[in-house]
Amino acid sequence: MTYCVGLKLNAGLVLLSDTRTNAGLDNISTYRKMFFFEEPGERVIVILTAGSLSATQTTIARLREAIDHPEAGEDSSIMRAPSMLRVATIVGNTLNATLREITDRTRDLNQQASASMIVAGQRRGGEMRLFLVYPQGNFIEATEDTPFLQIGEHKYGKPILDRVVRPETNLADAQKAVLLSMDSTLRSNLSVGMPLDMAVIRKDACAVSFTRRILEGDPAFMAMSAAWSAALRDSFVKVTI
Repeated sequence: MTYCVGLKLNAGLVLLSDTRTNAGLDNISTYRKMFFFEEPGERVIVILTAGSLSATQTTIARLREAIDHPEAGEDSSIMRAPSMLRVATIVGNTLNATLREITDRTRDLNQQASASMIVAGQRRGGEMRLFLVYPQGNFIEATEDTPFLQIGEHKYGKPILDRVVRPETNLADAQKAVLLSMDSTLRSNLSVGMPLDMAVIRKDACAVSFTRRILEGDPAFMAMSAAWSAALRDSFVKVTI
């Protein structure tokens, strides 16, 4: 019950997540799925999460604990890692270890936890990078050919990203693209829900440049959604076969 998306563009990174989770049909809750790790001017890391809430929360807690550990080092702390590649490796190892522990403890219950994460950021002197981390701990990276990554209920919001997002897309249009991608998902899947969290990281800022929480009934978001629906209906009428 999640949809998260990240864009890696020439101008920066744009990230968006919903907040809906559930533990059954009658237990729907709101939990943040976007987490910030930041030393302004030195490095910024944002992690988006999808999947088992217990697994993702435990993983984030362990990453924070490793940062504060007296013996924190380049191989254990994402805030000391020498590259974003190393950050993704640490996150992947921590996620995989957490999922293995949960699976071992619940083996007799025939339950298996799964989770995935998007890791985005930049360190001073390094490149902006965007990774999708799988439950096994391995990961893939956004490229010029595919400048966006998604986790969760991604199929409804993918078509607009495929059509409009390019590395040269500016940050304003990128925010519009991810919000319309989310709007399509909200309309097609009730398991994804408001509020929404959005963050923008400008290239080489090494800090979060902008954040926004979009609540249910947000006038700007509703107006954008209505305008997009009207534009699609008008375009549909004009198309001939």
